[in-house]
Amino acid sequence: MSALPPLIWLQAFESAARTLSFTAAGQELGVTQAAISQRVRLLEDRLGQRLFVRHPRSLSLTPAGQAWLPSLQDGFTRLTEGTREVFGDASDAPVTLRTTPVVQQNWLAPRLPAFRRQHSGVALRLVSAIWPDDFGPEGADLEIRYGEGAWPGMEALPLGGETMLPVCSPALAEAIARPEDLAAHTLLHAAGFAVGWPTWLDAVGVPALSSRCAPLICDTQTMTLALAAQGEGVALTHRRLVEHRHDLVVALNRPVESHEGFWLVRPARPRPRPEAALLWDWLKDRLDSASLEE
Repeated sequence: MSALPPLIWLQAFESAARTLSFTAAGQELGVTQAAISQRVRLLEDRLGQRLFVRHPRSLSLTPAGQAWLPSLQDGFTRLTEGTREVFGDASDAPVTLRTTPVVQQNWLAPRLPAFRRQHSGVALRLVSAIWPDDFGPEGADLEIRYGEGAWPGMEALPLGGETMLPVCSPALAEAIARPEDLAAHTLLHAAGFAVGWPTWLDAVGVPALSSRCAPLICDTQTMTLALAAQGEGVALTHRRLVEHRHDLVVALNRPVESHEGFWLVRPARPRPRPEAALLWDWLKDRLDSASLEE
């Protein structure tokens, strides 16, 4: 054990390697960016090899860092499992579910009240994530992620096939009868999705329309839907995210499938806490019973 570097150095490296950011690692571990940088530098000096390539505004792992990271993460997982098996869990710790704000507001909010009525003794904590880097194995029992479902070390259940549709306020929808009518309106773009307006317009046969429409780009779907509900334009969104909304209607019922979708996700290891497993099974039952389309 004397040859093993200090645990705080290992934690600093693992967090920085996972987030590729000394700043994010500092926020996660409750220390300054400078402290993370110093701990990583000390670790590199102890090991005799560089673990990161420092770019002007970013980090990347060296081959040695890439090779070592999985072993280190596996070691932390084993420590967590062993501690849990011997000492158990804090019974009052809430079950943490992490997902994007738009999923929280439009998909979870209509469903969670039923879970809480059935399982009033389970404390829940909802955490927001916007970008892919906000997700990860630390800090959450369950997640609802968007993507193709291939996340190493994670168990993932698909929430079903995904289609994209243009939506807007009921008043604005009255002026839209065919795709060409969109040229007179603002197209609300949400960054980060494989199927965006150019893909949808191409699929419905009007690819050149994108250059004729006034764009408004937002970094979340929550904002595009909020603007669309106010009559400020037309948003392209997932059908399931507007099923329970009354302030938005489908402008054109021309769905375009996406190879990306929403997934219910949890770490493959360690074994989930009973309360977290209860929420996972409850949500899984909703999928199995096809109640997602209610």
